[in-house]
Amino acid sequence: MDQPRRWRHMASAPKNGDRILVTIRSSEQGPSQVDLAYWSKGDQYGSEGWRASDSSPGRIIAYSEPELKCWMPMPTADIDSPSMPTPWEGDDDRELDGSGI
Repeated sequence: MDQPRRWRHMASAPKNGDRILVTIRSSEQGPSQVDLAYWSKGDQYGSEGWRASDSSPGRIIAYSEPELKCWMPMPTADIDSPSMPTPWEGDDDRELDGSGI
């Protein structure tokens, strides 16, 4: 059975407009964090790429590929689990998808 609440490589993220959770890499602007994002094919407001889900026409929040560390599908509603997972803090991408054993 697939484990939906685990972080995955960005290369496998769906680029069909579905909203997903992403870990944003830490930078001089702050520590890593989790955001809700989707792939946009581009439109009159911005070019193709990853956008924060709270983007709006005239106020596009876009992420470049290097800014995003990994992704996971949207979790189902579960009152016993945290509302938002913590960002993935690993340094070695081989640890994603359970391959770092």
